[in-house]
Amino acid sequence: MGKFSKAGGREMPELNTSSLPDLVFAFLFFIMMVTSMREVTLKVEFHAPQATELQKLEKKSLVTFIYVGKPTKDLRAKMGSETRIQLNDAFAETSEIQDYIAQEKSSMKEEDQPFMTVSIKADKETKMGVITDIKQALREAYALKISYSAAQRVAD
Repeated sequence: MGKFSKAGGREMPELNTSSLPDLVFAFLFFIMMVTSMREVTLKVEFHAPQATELQKLEKKSLVTFIYVGKPTKDLRAKMGSETRIQLNDAFAETSEIQDYIAQEKSSMKEEDQPFMTVSIKADKETKMGVITDIKQALREAYALKISYSAAQRVAD
């Protein structure tokens, strides 16, 4: 039988880090794929009305959003508590909608411009007069495809 001795001065082998860059890039790629960037910071309160017949918008790149509601609590002291229209990250009036639509259309490809959809995300407490004014401004800007955002009604 052989004798086992602990003498011999073996050293601990170094850690192999050759695959570490692959793991880091795989993790970075995963984070980039599952993270969505918020395009607009909401400055109005938005509680979607409930609906029963909903349709999902197909190409989100062709959708332009108009937010309508009361300013958030931290902006109420400055802006008041009346219903406001938000285009991108700024409050706007109905007279500014035509310029906004023209700017959004110019940022799209020419072949996609006829398929642009304007989605109105209005608070459920918004008066119909404001919505009618927005629709009239969209009509004057030749933005005729309009959708309204709503939440799925939960069965009672």
